[in-house]
Amino acid sequence: MLGPSPVPLTSAYDLAMLDLDGVVYISGSAVAGAPEALSAARAAGLRLAFITNNASRPPETVARQLTGLGVPADATDVVTSAQAAARVLRQRLGDGARVVCLGAAGLREALAAETLVPVGAEDDAAAVATGYGPEIPWRDIMRAAVRIRDGLWWVASNTDMSIPTDYGTAPGHGVLVDTLRRFTGVEPVVAGKPARPLLDETVRRVGGRRPLMVGDRLDTDIAGAHNSGLDSLLVLTGVTGLPELLSARPNERPTYLSPDLGGLGIAHPAPEPAGETTRLGGWTARIDGGRAVVEGAGDVADWWRVVAVAGWRHLDATGTPATAEGLHAPVIYAL
Repeated sequence: MLGPSPVPLTSAYDLAMLDLDGVVYISGSAVAGAPEALSAARAAGLRLAFITNNASRPPETVARQLTGLGVPADATDVVTSAQAAARVLRQRLGDGARVVCLGAAGLREALAAETLVPVGAEDDAAAVATGYGPEIPWRDIMRAAVRIRDGLWWVASNTDMSIPTDYGTAPGHGVLVDTLRRFTGVEPVVAGKPARPLLDETVRRVGGRRPLMVGDRLDTDIAGAHNSGLDSLLVLTGVTGLPELLSARPNERPTYLSPDLGGLGIAHPAPEPAGETTRLGGWTARIDGGRAVVEGAGDVADWWRVVAVAGWRHLDATGTPATAEGLHAPVIYAL
């Protein structure tokens, strides 16, 4: 269930680990109000880290994009799944180990930065590292697959099944991971969300004793926070809507919920169960015949919080998600 914070999250935590697409930007443009909200959070003393499962781009490239969108960032503020994968490899293999690099520049640079030696699919190596890379030749994928099947250790940067592109949603690195997994019968070590290494690497690089994960995806951002034992804030500017929220299993439920990044700068009241209903700030929610029903008036954020908790109570009691049929969510206004 959603937890309360009697003080703004900028006071309760010292580091916000921000997912990028759907949280800070969408399709190359800043989310409305995000630059202002992040500037205010920094002014309140919150350290910001920008984390991404995308292993193809080096941190410097991501930092330049963010700065161009009005969110000033240095390369040291950005942590990628490629960096997390390289750290996992170095911890096991040590300095100078040769690693087959099946990915783009971001993965090659991350391996080299950890004093590992990226090599080709045919070269002598102690492991294989894979990441998103649209120009990887199929012959290299075939050769790496055979070597993994024959026992070469495999670390995958992430298992994201899709990625946003200018021409629509396209297959992500997770599709390649699934192909290799089925061919080889091998489960890779995964570095990106929802696995733990990326969040651990972020804290190691950026610092923070009270980190907060901020994301828009339940199955990666929020599940990743659960896997790392961290609190999380779900924002509704990305892929999560009512159906996804009502279907969230316990390990996909955030600590806090906000329509947008303005939620970093406010306190968070928790909905209160009252018999068959859940109440908060003038709103009352219940599940009637399997459908979510919300009545009352009040703050938009409280509407989402109360319907989420009502839905989770129903799911836990019955094993079946409530539907949002006939339920009209209030408009989420930008900051």
